[in-house]
Amino acid sequence: MPAKMWQRKTIAGMARSYRGIAMLSDLPLGPLERALVDSLQRLDPTASPVVLASAALLCMALDKGDVCLPLARLAGQRPWPEHAFNVPALGEWQAQLEASALVGGDGDFTPLILEHGRLYLARYQAYERQLAEQLLRRAADLPVVDEAQLSESLARLFAFNSLSQAGQQQPDWQRLAAAQAVRRKLAVISGGPGTGKTTTVVRLLAALLEQPGCEHPGGAPLAIGLAAPTGKAAARMAEAIRNAKAELPVSEAIKAALPDEARTLHRLLGSRGDSPQVRHHAANPLALDVLVVDEASMVDLALMAKLLDALPPTARLILLGDKDQLCAVEAGAVFAELCEGRGFDAQAASELQRITGQQVQVSQPSSQLGDAVVLLTHSHRFAGDSGIGELARRINSGDVSGTLNLLKEDRHDLAWNAQPTPNELLERLDQGYAPYISAAKSADPAAAFAAFNTFRALCAQREGAWGVAGINEALEARIKRRSHVASRERWYVGRPVMVRQNDYALGLFNGDIGICLHTEYGLRVFFEGEEGYRPFAPARLPSHDSAFAMTVHKSQGSEFAEVLLVLPEQPSPLLSRSLFYTGITRAKHKVEIWALPPRLSEAVATRAERAAGLAERLANAPAAVHADAPTATNGQLGLFD
Repeated sequence: MPAKMWQRKTIAGMARSYRGIAMLSDLPLGPLERALVDSLQRLDPTASPVVLASAALLCMALDKGDVCLPLARLAGQRPWPEHAFNVPALGEWQAQLEASALVGGDGDFTPLILEHGRLYLARYQAYERQLAEQLLRRAADLPVVDEAQLSESLARLFAFNSLSQAGQQQPDWQRLAAAQAVRRKLAVISGGPGTGKTTTVVRLLAALLEQPGCEHPGGAPLAIGLAAPTGKAAARMAEAIRNAKAELPVSEAIKAALPDEARTLHRLLGSRGDSPQVRHHAANPLALDVLVVDEASMVDLALMAKLLDALPPTARLILLGDKDQLCAVEAGAVFAELCEGRGFDAQAASELQRITGQQVQVSQPSSQLGDAVVLLTHSHRFAGDSGIGELARRINSGDVSGTLNLLKEDRHDLAWNAQPTPNELLERLDQGYAPYISAAKSADPAAAFAAFNTFRALCAQREGAWGVAGINEALEARIKRRSHVASRERWYVGRPVMVRQNDYALGLFNGDIGICLHTEYGLRVFFEGEEGYRPFAPARLPSHDSAFAMTVHKSQGSEFAEVLLVLPEQPSPLLSRSLFYTGITRAKHKVEIWALPPRLSEAVATRAERAAGLAERLANAPAAVHADAPTATNGQLGLFD
């Protein structure tokens, strides 16, 4: 091309770009969207307004928990109603993106990647592709198994299940999950509260350790690691496994080889502060033969990709979670996507029947992970007549009328206030926490924590009169007045707090709960530890909030005797089936729901989907384009993770 012609085209392109920049400057973009657009403009001053607006829309999608931006979702629409900008029709939009130097395909070194009708930030497309490849390699690597020993181990370890389920026709899914976890390098076990995920994993690890040659040269046992997304979940997992292994019908050597300590995933990987880099990766892998991850539904795409990258290729991975729970705060719904397309083909069903004696219904899996995924269906916590259990089933099935009708019934473990007012709510919370406040005055940490865990208020959102901040502020003001504590004082006997950031030096982690009590040294905040309760001076604590009320998101991995679930008065994008289900299943004995009927209906009817392509990458026959069919469920931004 002659130099003058090229120069004229470049000048024309820049002129169009400058007009586009003026138009984009009027868009209501947040700080992150604006920073991304500015960065892309510096990389390509001739970038079209459509490409830059697409990047802003992608950033907004990530903020909502999506991994990518499906073009079909917004093609031809006006994404900012108050602004005149229109997204082109699908074909034209895709053509403009493909023509941009900022946009490439799989494997290209560009900031944005367009693949199968989905626009990604390059980092997230790489995370998703690499994670799929790692999972498929691990699922295809079948270890050598002594089936006779495995059959004997399972019969002994799950004998109690056979007795308790006598006369029932359904198979013992715990035993089947254990069998698959021993026979596979990858196991995904999903189940609701009380379905015995921790019990299952202890027994399957024991069965694995009983396999011949399941040790290192020299007799060293397998290196087994336990991990969870949060410090609270890791501590609960470790405690549950310590309690469960004591009663196992195995040798003392097997019991000694079972782990009894768990770490957070960030600590396991060696996170480096605010840097996205971690100490352990493919070039410096974890020294593990088996890794068990609990509460895996809370693990976002970036963290799961880093975890698989750091796990040795020969190591086994066992993921435990609940596919119906709220997913990660950051982008992605990995666990829910892994559970899609599960099934047992004829060969897998036959092998399982031979090893376990359990009959499994044949259903051709549509995912290449297939029979690596097992769902535990029988809840030991919620019996057949449990209102909470029935409510959970109706919520997950999207049965709006059935949910409302059930809440109108006189169930001992369900209550519904359909016309709540802020004053009534405050009175009820004051009543609910009265035993706890009384226990806190005794200055006994064990009594205070026990009382605090008998009742908890959960909210869908943080702000507003029906949110965490409003409830905590109003309830604290009332408690301070009654206790004759000045309103300006932050600390008082009975103040519960939740840590908001990890502090490895103090051993306190995001989500940890502390209680302020009186001691001979003044007020101290106590936290539960493996060896008792640890006191801290209030001034030493990392960032924290009061915790009479907490969000449903923060409650994941916890359980309380009674739960009072508060939904907002106005419609909210946070209301979804998974949030409602997660909130009510935190209760062991009773749940109270304070919500208007329209908000309940919206929550049950809304399946909060997240746009992603992992399930499609794992499918047996990946479709070329499913841009208008996002997968999985509910979140927030991890743009530079």
